[in-house]
Amino acid sequence: MIQSPLNYTGGKFKLLPQILPLFPSQIDCFVDLFCGGCNVGINVSANRYVYNDSCEPLINLYSVMQTMKSEVFLSKVEKLIQKYDLSNVKLNGYEFYNCSSADGLGSYNKEKYLMLRSDFNSLSKKDSDYYVMLYVLIVFAFNNQIRFNSSGKFNLPIGKRDFNQNMYKKLNNFLSLLHSQNAIFTHKDFRNFDISKLTPNDFVYVDPPYLITCAAYNEQGGWTENDEMDLLRFLDGLSKKNIRFALSNVLEAKGNVNQILKHWIENRTDYTMIDLNYSYNNSSYHRQKKKYRTREILVVNY
Repeated sequence: MIQSPLNYTGGKFKLLPQILPLFPSQIDCFVDLFCGGCNVGINVSANRYVYNDSCEPLINLYSVMQTMKSEVFLSKVEKLIQKYDLSNVKLNGYEFYNCSSADGLGSYNKEKYLMLRSDFNSLSKKDSDYYVMLYVLIVFAFNNQIRFNSSGKFNLPIGKRDFNQNMYKKLNNFLSLLHSQNAIFTHKDFRNFDISKLTPNDFVYVDPPYLITCAAYNEQGGWTENDEMDLLRFLDGLSKKNIRFALSNVLEAKGNVNQILKHWIENRTDYTMIDLNYSYNNSSYHRQKKKYRTREILVVNY
């Protein structure tokens, strides 16, 4: 399986062995409504793909990755790393930078990264080079995340890693497969996503922000109870048009229950709910008290 070159919050790569067998074997158009890191869609077999997300910089980054030749994108990444004198352990190793794998590269890269971030945030032209620069920022940022403040400035601090051999392989493999797909990228609120052209031969995968868990994507009212209810109505609308879908969500977490989702599932006897083994996706699972363990589910409608 291909892993995303972005460590996007809520990524489903480790759950793919559980999720993908539950998808239809024949899919004309696969719609990834909240595509995030694209871990799911990039590993699905379909004739056509629509990747959608409400994060515009993310969608534009993917569009650049799709249209730019792999060797050109990779070359631009390497040249930016060299320009800002950032570390490159796949060429030099950790000792070259007086750092260790355990401690990471933050001490060496911090000032160089802050200069890169400052230069990026000062750019006014959002062309392909802007998004290559964004990718390099993500590579060197804390936990390889993507985050902008309310003013549209990238604001993550320095991370521990760099564009190492593992990151290089993930990006190269992702680009190769992306270029082989008949895919489009869209930036829309799910409520504005046009389902009128979808047919029963298509399949919609929905992995929204989770109402009862805390992450960067749902801080400060980023995902509300109204959003949750609107999404569930959206899924019912798909069902009425005989369009197949799967919903990933968390039903229970840290003693909390998503009552809106629970009530919806209980009243949709034609939908099938499958409990996923959350331990595959979360290394802290076994350290949690049993009553507080997260219950991650997949709801499918064929």
